Amino acid sequence: MIETGGTITARRPFLGADDVPVDVPRDPAREAAERELSKPMYHENDPSLLERGLNRFWEWVGGLFDAAASATPGGLLGLVVLVVVVLALVAALWWRLGTPRRTSADGDSLFEDGPRTADDHRTAAARHAAAGRWNQAVQERMRAIVRSLEERTLLDPRPGRTADEAAAEAARTLPAHTDELRAAARSFDDVTYGGRTADEAAYRRIENLDTSLERTRPTLDTADAGAPV
Repeated sequence: MIETGGTITARRPFLGADDVPVDVPRDPAREAAERELSKPMYHENDPSLLERGLNRFWEWVGGLFDAAASATPGGLLGLVVLVVVVLALVAALWWRLGTPRRTSADGDSLFEDGPRTADDHRTAAARHAAAGRWNQAVQERMRAIVRSLEERTLLDPRPGRTADEAAAEAARTLPAHTDELRAAARSFDDVTYGGRTADEAAYRRIENLDTSLERTRPTLDTADAGAPV
């Protein structure tokens, strides 16, 4: 400070060329720090984008488990027991229902290939049965039944017909075999779309049905049948 004529005036200290002011305004200081920290040398060991994403994911999963454990009686142990029970139920259902199968593009169509005669399907069924391939034997014998009914004009030939539809339509002119036709259609669907495994007994039932239908005279009621007879 300098006193001049009774007045005191403050003068800033002289700063040399190499002097740096001690007090720096806040915004420039922040910008200077950001520029400094943005240099590559400070980020050589940073986790990659994938690693950061995985860390966030596992943090989220951990949060879910923590929340579930706090809401489950017995805490974490109770949660583990609950998960084991759920997995056991899923395994039991998988074993009982079998592996899900994709349905065909034609909506569970009974016939997958080109037209063949009923005798062609019977021959194929017998060949599969002799080799113990009961699933294929059941499929071919059911196709033989439907093709035979078409050949006898008890069913109108229709592409894309399902086994259930064929059984329902055939029952109109063969009412004495309604239950057997439905059971045969169900066996066909079980092995074709339900992942089930057929056995010899299932095949023999459909084989006997085929033989019985060949010997059965239809009920000639065109109004109920809805098909040429």
